[in-house]
Amino acid sequence: MDAHHDNHHHIENDSQFAGLTVNNGVAQPPSVNPYLKARRRRPLPSAGELVEGILRGDVTMLSRAVTMVESLSPEHQTIAQEVIEKCLPHSGNSRRIGITGVPGAGKSTSIDEFGLHVLKDGGKLAVLAIDPSSERTKGSILGDKTRMERLSVNPHAFIRPSPSAGSLGGVARKTRETIVLCEAAGYNNIFVETVGVGQSETAVHSMVDFFLLIQLAGTGDELQGIKRGIMEMADGIVINKADGDNVDRARLAQAQFRSALQLFPPSPSGWSPEVLCYSGYYAIGIAEVWDMIDRYFDYVKANGYFERKRNEQARYWMYETIDEQLRRNFYTRPDIEAMLADKEARVLANRQSSFTAARDILDHYYSSL
Repeated sequence: MDAHHDNHHHIENDSQFAGLTVNNGVAQPPSVNPYLKARRRRPLPSAGELVEGILRGDVTMLSRAVTMVESLSPEHQTIAQEVIEKCLPHSGNSRRIGITGVPGAGKSTSIDEFGLHVLKDGGKLAVLAIDPSSERTKGSILGDKTRMERLSVNPHAFIRPSPSAGSLGGVARKTRETIVLCEAAGYNNIFVETVGVGQSETAVHSMVDFFLLIQLAGTGDELQGIKRGIMEMADGIVINKADGDNVDRARLAQAQFRSALQLFPPSPSGWSPEVLCYSGYYAIGIAEVWDMIDRYFDYVKANGYFERKRNEQARYWMYETIDEQLRRNFYTRPDIEAMLADKEARVLANRQSSFTAARDILDHYYSSL
């Protein structure tokens, strides 16, 4: 750049302004960090690598495999199914315990205490969650994880929230498959947690050996707050927060639950569900809850129910998966989507009955197969 041109732009450099000293500007730093290395995407591990890592107990490989199980990508699903097949022979050797209770019943604090109690005798624990409602609420287990303060930093514990979206069937199936992977990785205790307010309990019941219901005392009419279906599924009911001046209320609730359980038909296992009180916060009565669970396992293994229930569950999940795949294939077809919209409008306008509209759609579907 010539001097004249420069002076034209920077008049302060002209000789008549000799008294001014002008500092040169600073070179503008580059907008991109020059030390930043381009991150390469990690290549997908093969099914063989994942299985080898899982059987070795490598938590990173286990986490990656679970992520693939939860993924909707066909490529990931192919690898995931191969991994599950190869892990199946190494699974089935754990105690699967479902834990449910209404929000606020102290599930997270209890799981923290139960988990530490289980890990005292060695072994490993995986905590999985079924929370299909998280599509709206963005999940509760992430909050739970912060309340499982000691478990979340324990090297022998693996805590995994449920996929944050999806139908109950999809979330439940993926949890069921995750159980297989965790067992292959050497986790001999599996807790499956659920929110305790609806259909997810039935799904949990279909994948666990023991179903534990956590209740609270002193909240008004105790028996009113529970759905009969959940009560019938429970193998054990535990009343939390039995501490301080709440002990008497907990004892009263215990008596109410015991008398309510007598009205239910006997369970298929022949086991009579027990009702216990404990305090998750003060860690009182945790050993007694665990002794009850030990007695249950001894009882059902002795009478053959344990094996029979596991076989029934395996069959149930085969049919569940068929149902889910059929539904997905049906509803995601563009021609069916268009036809559904059209038929729905006709039904709402009273121009066609619900049944003939459904039959027309199904006829179209079957004729196009």
